[in-house]
Amino acid sequence: MRYFDTSALAPLILPEASSALVERYINRLPGGELATSHWARVEIASLLARKIRAREFDRDQARGAAADFESLFARSFELLDTRSEDFELARRYLLEWSTGLRAGDALHLAIAVNRNIKSICTLDKTMLKAGRALSLPMESEIR
Repeated sequence: MRYFDTSALAPLILPEASSALVERYINRLPGGELATSHWARVEIASLLARKIRAREFDRDQARGAAADFESLFARSFELLDTRSEDFELARRYLLEWSTGLRAGDALHLAIAVNRNIKSICTLDKTMLKAGRALSLPMESEIR
């Protein structure tokens, strides 16, 4: 199973330079390979709220993108719950200060690692570098 963080999911519902690339990558994967977390749902909601505040989206556009995202989750992704041990592992990752990890990214990594995920898919270069420094199964081959 592959875990997708928010940076690898957002291009599926928002027009970005990487949108076609991510879509092609996901379409090549076998069924039952995709996972993400409730934390990604929170981050997507935050991203849409930020787009409204910045006046890049109106409320109807944001509602449509949110509905598209929830539909995508329901049909294609296993949605992983966040547990207390995920927060503890994220905290430990953050104490590895040299990685430059941010809290949300550390939580994504911890959720994936605690579920023995085969690989962690991200477009976030800082998270990719930090995950590799922690010897985690990072995937940068979204192409």
